[in-house]
Amino acid sequence: MRHAMRHAIAAAIVAALPVAAQAQDRPQIFPTRDVAVTYRVAGQGQAAELTMLWSAAQRLMRMNMPQGAGYLVADHQSQRGFMVMEAMRMIMDVPMEQAAGYQRDLENARFTRGGTEKIAGTDCTVWRYQGQGQSGEACITSDGVMLRAQGAAQGQQGRMEAVRVVYAPQDASLFRRPQGYQTMQAPAMQPGMVAPGARPGTPR
Repeated sequence: MRHAMRHAIAAAIVAALPVAAQAQDRPQIFPTRDVAVTYRVAGQGQAAELTMLWSAAQRLMRMNMPQGAGYLVADHQSQRGFMVMEAMRMIMDVPMEQAAGYQRDLENARFTRGGTEKIAGTDCTVWRYQGQGQSGEACITSDGVMLRAQGAAQGQQGRMEAVRVVYAPQDASLFRRPQGYQTMQAPAMQPGMVAPGARPGTPR
């Protein structure tokens, strides 16, 4: 009986190995080092450049909007996000599913590993992904920095690609809520609307 039980356990372990390997074959989607990445973004007939800053230890992301319009901060640890509109000196709380759309979508996506590329002087692995309501392809470094993404979500298509990558410690003050700004109520999102988050399939 014990001999049969040992064989059964061994067989179960062997059978589970391919499944475990498959489950682990997915990219790191949060940077493990502080980094600033400038992207060229194109979608819906428009093009712009924006910069994302990451404070890796705190899982904080700041996206500087084009032309100094303001910035968006997503705090993945406390699950909070806010957007700052510099010209109006206003701040608006943003739900995390909007502020951190890219990471939240990829956390539950299915991945297929592709080849490798070098973008902005940095090596990355190509991953094709399929998630709820979106699909596409992203090139992500081994330490979790997304260098290129293109795809479709909610009937819209877009692409973003890094043009500059700088690994360096990020100042904690860049991710704090500014003082002296008026708080603005976030508008109610209607079905099908896209919020000003950072989804690679629908860059704004």
